[in-house]
Amino acid sequence: MRRTLIALLLSSLALPALAEAPSPVKVAELSARLYAQGVEAGDPLLIISAAKLRKSLAPVASDRAATGGETVEGMPLTWEEMLASAEPLIEGDDILLGLIDDLRVETDKGVASGPVYNIGSLANGRGDTYPPIEFRGGEYAEVYVEAKAATNLNLSIYDDKGRLVCSDTDISHIAYCGWTPAQPGNFTLKVENKGPASASYALMTN
Repeated sequence: MRRTLIALLLSSLALPALAEAPSPVKVAELSARLYAQGVEAGDPLLIISAAKLRKSLAPVASDRAATGGETVEGMPLTWEEMLASAEPLIEGDDILLGLIDDLRVETDKGVASGPVYNIGSLANGRGDTYPPIEFRGGEYAEVYVEAKAATNLNLSIYDDKGRLVCSDTDISHIAYCGWTPAQPGNFTLKVENKGPASASYALMTN
């Protein structure tokens, strides 16, 4: 009975109530926020839920790179890494360990094509500017950045006339921007590391 209740709770946490199914980029952001909350609270259920969300994606690596920026090997935080961080919190709890085992053997059937990503590295106080990227008019555009280490990443989006169209500058290791271009156009993406130390980050777009 307890396992059933935990499974139901896990499902409700993994799929937030939204009017429409979230995009792959949004799922990446939701999983990162849920994971951060789980780590901060020492709550393995939140961490497992975050891993379940992230496993539903299949991120695609890109050769996109910041102008003059440093590109590094790797990929965004993986669901395997998330689960590994949950295990020390649930030693001796066979039910939660069983949930982790179930998630590990769960097939990839139905995995959504995930966001296109690039891995970069920024020293504290530095910024990366990406060459203009074209987004279609009338369609919702999304850009998301995520650092594995605790830092403060800021994200700004500019149109082809240099006007700021979206920004996320709160104090967090993740940042998300979504907007709908009125017409097709090129947009410049700028990522800044306002944290106290260097950090690798993943930049994702739809």
